[in-house]
Amino acid sequence: MERRTFLKQGAVALGGVAISELGGVREAAAATHKEKSQVFFTRDISGDGLLRVYSKLSERISGKVAIKLHSGEPNGPNILPREMVKALQQRIPNSCLVETNTLYKGKRFTTDDHRETLKINGWDFCPVDIMDEDGAVMIPVKGGKHFKEMSVGKHMLRYDSMVVLTHFKGHAMGGFGGSLKNIAIGCADGPIGKKMVHAARDNEGYAAWLKGEPFMENMVESAKAIVDHFEKKIIFINVLRNMSVDCDCAGVSAAPPKARDLGILASTDLLAVDQASIDMVYKLPEAELHDLKERIESRQGLRQLSYMQEMKMGNGQYELITD
Repeated sequence: MERRTFLKQGAVALGGVAISELGGVREAAAATHKEKSQVFFTRDISGDGLLRVYSKLSERISGKVAIKLHSGEPNGPNILPREMVKALQQRIPNSCLVETNTLYKGKRFTTDDHRETLKINGWDFCPVDIMDEDGAVMIPVKGGKHFKEMSVGKHMLRYDSMVVLTHFKGHAMGGFGGSLKNIAIGCADGPIGKKMVHAARDNEGYAAWLKGEPFMENMVESAKAIVDHFEKKIIFINVLRNMSVDCDCAGVSAAPPKARDLGILASTDLLAVDQASIDMVYKLPEAELHDLKERIESRQGLRQLSYMQEMKMGNGQYELITD
């Protein structure tokens, strides 16, 4: 073969390799972009804003629909606005609010007390199902290292879909309470499931309350049971408003929020929506961020996110889509 022909053919071949490699890079980039989860965001914290982000995901929701809300202790100053929640509930056919009773002896410990609290806090504009009113049922935890099953309110099995509507804020034990905490604790029944998540078990029963990473991992595995149960018929909405360092279970004793209101985030991906919420909060100025960050990190709350990643419960990489 002549040198000229060899060089020409070699150049063509190398060019082909270069084009192939470039194509591979483009395909990899496209795949990376495609792999990002979508998180929808609006700064409009109102019924209209909530309905707009919900509409981006509503095709997943059908049949009998549970709207999982944290009802809060009586007269809690930071709970979600009733009219905003009402606007969403009235837009979703065959839906109602759902909750479970508490493990601690507050004003939501018994079903009767809980129903009184629902009236006080204004959650009486539609039916509210206390899912553990008639007991509990075990559902599987797939791939868990702490649990093989989790105890949840028996009525949860009545529903075809779930909308997880969460007031994102700090939390005394979890560091922060996002969509994960709302279902991990909020769907577990009061007497059994919540104790399974909160406490370490020995041969004689539940011996000690858990803190830090073990507690976060228990929450993640509890949430995984709920997510797997509903499969693709579950969506997650975080409202970043009145973000005290304390949960709504603190009631009137909750610390006043120092962080500004940020907006509403929604996704079909649990990890993505909680990760996006943390990322948005962590961009706040130091004066607004300090207390929340201290609460989150002192409780090792970010383990919620890393363990969700390990449990393949979503994608920490997301595309923020602002309306």
